[in-house]
Amino acid sequence: MAQAQYESLLKLIEPEVRALGYDLLEIELALTRRGGVLRLYIDRLEGDGSGVGLDDCETVSHAVAGLLDVTDSIRHAYRLEVSSPGSDRPLRRRRDFERVQGQRIRLRFDGLWEGHARLMGRLLSVGEEGVEIESEGILLRVPWPSIGKARLVPNY
Repeated sequence: MAQAQYESLLKLIEPEVRALGYDLLEIELALTRRGGVLRLYIDRLEGDGSGVGLDDCETVSHAVAGLLDVTDSIRHAYRLEVSSPGSDRPLRRRRDFERVQGQRIRLRFDGLWEGHARLMGRLLSVGEEGVEIESEGILLRVPWPSIGKARLVPNY
């Protein structure tokens, strides 16, 4: 998905999801000739530990589907999926990273960063400039603009 389309969909969908009492963690849009999928990952705004259930996903799905139908924001056949973030939750905003500080994360870069396409390590700190992780005994400071995608690594 192009960055401009991603930002446009976030601006449209995020306020609707928040108004329902949920946090929009990430969106993914994959379009093919045969159709596509718009996937939303949601969590509760208030972290009461109860997680996101099927009723929560249905509530968000109905509201967002109506919004997308009215605005005609995706001019392609697609299927809308709403789900919980799972144990490998996506990390998009600074507060997402702050919430998992001290845990292992996986970073994928836009292009190469310091010769790496991706990295995995323990998130030590989150700051204005980026994140600090320990990977294979090495302390690395990764600037925000270099991070393409990030996810929590499940602790099994």
